[in-house]
Amino acid sequence: QVQLVESGGGLVQAGGSLRLSCAASGRTCSSYAMGWFRQAPGKDREFVAAISRRSSNTRYADSVKGRFTISRDNAKNTVYLQMNSLKPEDTAVYYCAAAVGASEYNVWGQGTQVTVSS
Repeated sequence: QVQLVESGGGLVQAGGSLRLSCAASGRTCSSYAMGWFRQAPGKDREFVAAISRRSSNTRYADSVKGRFTISRDNAKNTVYLQMNSLKPEDTAVYYCAAAVGASEYNVWGQGTQVTVSS
């Protein structure tokens, strides 16, 4: 059974940076694609970024393209989201997700809060 634990959230000023981490336990994360999503207050959860099993493919939401970078270290069973040039509209709870033995994300972390002040 795979479990995901996010960390690295916090409060940052606009223009600042944060790096989120998602540590996976259980089945090695090199066997499944992973992604990041976020949910702002009063809004639906939205896709942020995704990375394939061996990092050969990444994709991003248009709203974060050029500012966020997703990466993974399979040896550490960890996925990262480097967030630069943060904006107040990036404020949300960020969730890590994995597609374990499935084509869609079916394992989710508990989320980590990111707050960007103007």
